[in-house]
Amino acid sequence: MPSKRSSNISRAKPTPCASIFPAGISNPHQKGHINGLPLSRFLSLYSGERDRNATVNNTLTDVPLIQVGHAHDLDNGPTGCTVILCPPNTIGGIDQRGGAPGTRETDLLRPLHLVQHVNAIFLAGGSAYGLAAGDGIMRHLEERGIGYVTRAGVVPIVSGAILYDLDVGNAQRRPDADMGYAACQNASENPVEQGSVGAGAGAKIGGALGADFATKGGIGSASVDLGNGLVVAALVAVNSAGDVIDTQGQIIAGLRLPPDGKAFANSLEMMKNLPPANVTNTNTVIGVVATNAILTKEEVCKVAQMAQDGIARAIRPAHTPFDGDTIFGLATGTHPAHPAVIGAFAAEMVEKAIRSAVWQATSLAGIPAAKDLQL
Repeated sequence: MPSKRSSNISRAKPTPCASIFPAGISNPHQKGHINGLPLSRFLSLYSGERDRNATVNNTLTDVPLIQVGHAHDLDNGPTGCTVILCPPNTIGGIDQRGGAPGTRETDLLRPLHLVQHVNAIFLAGGSAYGLAAGDGIMRHLEERGIGYVTRAGVVPIVSGAILYDLDVGNAQRRPDADMGYAACQNASENPVEQGSVGAGAGAKIGGALGADFATKGGIGSASVDLGNGLVVAALVAVNSAGDVIDTQGQIIAGLRLPPDGKAFANSLEMMKNLPPANVTNTNTVIGVVATNAILTKEEVCKVAQMAQDGIARAIRPAHTPFDGDTIFGLATGTHPAHPAVIGAFAAEMVEKAIRSAVWQATSLAGIPAAKDLQL
């Protein structure tokens, strides 16, 4: 039974569904299906044809069969979570560059470990408390018989990462199992809603002086079709310590100077005066890069590693000891491609997604969005 407070969960653009897969996709082991898809759709994907009803939406769901859902509480938080539901036999990987990550079930994504396929990835606010959202995602998948098959039943493979938003609004309201479950119910192949939603609801940029002089962060996404239906895409939750910069190196979001916050502080310059000890900060950029390329687990991890370059291009400084920068990689495996190509474009998509998060964000909990600032 959901807790009473779950009624406050906002289901961003809800798309209720009975399964994590689109209509026509059922049990992966059903007769007449391959990899959980009806034979006709499986063949169309492997032949390089896109779904006739698909449109390029410049978000993560341009990768066929990937679904994304948000759930958040803007009234009592703000905080939230974002789930990425994967089609059968999706290969997962990970790369971590920040010095303070908060994650769940990430060791199994590394090349030397047994499990190859992942069922879902989630991003959440709430700091380490937000990892509880994974319990609701597991419940959703178990109810549908989705997961790693054991003699006792399925065990859903759900990996995730969190960001710190406890100093924005109500620190006692955090993503929980109910919110994770709600995000799964909202998941669809529709264009990903961006801005101050899901895991980005309470995100901020440049929080060295707390929320009072930060700029609003959020969720951003971007994608590219490399031809013949080969897609590379990214989804990022931006909660960085560093400033977000444009392609010319100009700050577009970040720490603002006290007392009035009417100018950006330039976090890189401020680091010149950083004391050698007793410094604390709580920030991170977490995200997912996905492709329909055919890649091994090792190659997916390499793609995630290359994708981290996008963080360094858009955020200054990046990968600090205060950040938990983590990028997950997903490969659904329908199109041949070289991992170097996928990694190069994954970095570009991460870079674009970060800037999209800035411009799509809305002012919330007293933190102004970049589009509302006149600096």
